[in-house]
Amino acid sequence: MGEDELEKKLNKIFFGKEEQREKDYDILKTVEEVFDTFTLRSLFDLSRKVGLRKISGVISAGKEARVYRGVDNSGRELAIKIYLTFSAEFKKGIYKYIEGDVRFERVKITGTRRLMSIWARKEYSNLKKMFSAGVRVPEPLAQKDNIVVMEFIGKNGVRAPLLKEIGDALRNPAEIYSEIQENIRKMVCSARLVHADLSEYNIMVFDDSPVIIDVSQSVLLSHPNAEEFLRKDVSNIDRFFNRTYGIEVHGDTLLEELMQCLRKSEGSIP
Repeated sequence: MGEDELEKKLNKIFFGKEEQREKDYDILKTVEEVFDTFTLRSLFDLSRKVGLRKISGVISAGKEARVYRGVDNSGRELAIKIYLTFSAEFKKGIYKYIEGDVRFERVKITGTRRLMSIWARKEYSNLKKMFSAGVRVPEPLAQKDNIVVMEFIGKNGVRAPLLKEIGDALRNPAEIYSEIQENIRKMVCSARLVHADLSEYNIMVFDDSPVIIDVSQSVLLSHPNAEEFLRKDVSNIDRFFNRTYGIEVHGDTLLEELMQCLRKSEGSIP
């Protein structure tokens, strides 16, 4: 089923007349080819919670998740991230971000669906902590099961480009670099989190400012691998800006400050 057809069917199910929804089993059946009943129910509950009026096309599609554009009753654009499937390789890789996180140490993972729900809840929790600390991330709005609803980064249905996509066309690389460093500082020293996968592939540029995305894997400073992840994050940003724009980078100086925040948090519980 094509994305346009899926969009029409979803909108008919969720936003059509009540009596039509009750009768439209054929539509529900075809939509379930993409979304199972579990996901549809969660999406319906969230649509009521955030006042969702319309679901539009796919903003981005990866192996594990798709992000759809939505519009709420006030006309505000939303991003609806739905985790759909986890490959065996992906499942194996993400345990290192969950194990050692005190927020989830008592959570039992009983299957793929449960793992997707935990991963979505982890992303929502990380977004809330970062947003509250002043880190420029999409504002988190709601989460249920394998779905996260957040602020849409873009305009008129067009998402903002990734830093990687802009490449050497970036107008103010030195300023963007400094803003990213400041966001990392707030993330570590205020939100007490490490992104753990920061690079040019998960930073958008909107209104000439960076917006950090994809934070499901982000870990607390108390995580046993927090320092390793942090050093890699800072190194990735330095490498990209130095190689792409030839600007002077100073990640080592930033790391000295961040390591002080990291050490202060050792043994603490959020």
